[in-house]
Amino acid sequence: MIPDKRYAVFATRIKSLRRARRLSQQELAKALGVHPGHYSRYETQDSLPSLLTLVSIADYFEVSTDYLLNRTDEMR
Repeated sequence: MIPDKRYAVFATRIKSLRRARRLSQQELAKALGVHPGHYSRYETQDSLPSLLTLVSIADYFEVSTDYLLNRTDEMR
């Protein structure tokens, strides 16, 4: 687990966004082009995505990377 509150918020936010769209981790991983195991580790705070994957997640959910990284509470 990564010991930084910002990463805990990142994990919580991507999980909430995924659930709001009623997607499984596997479905979202496929849409993002990442291995399902890698995506799972993002939600469990065991790993962080690459910069390109972070941008892909933000684009997919139409939110800002700042929102995902807890630099703002505004989604866009």
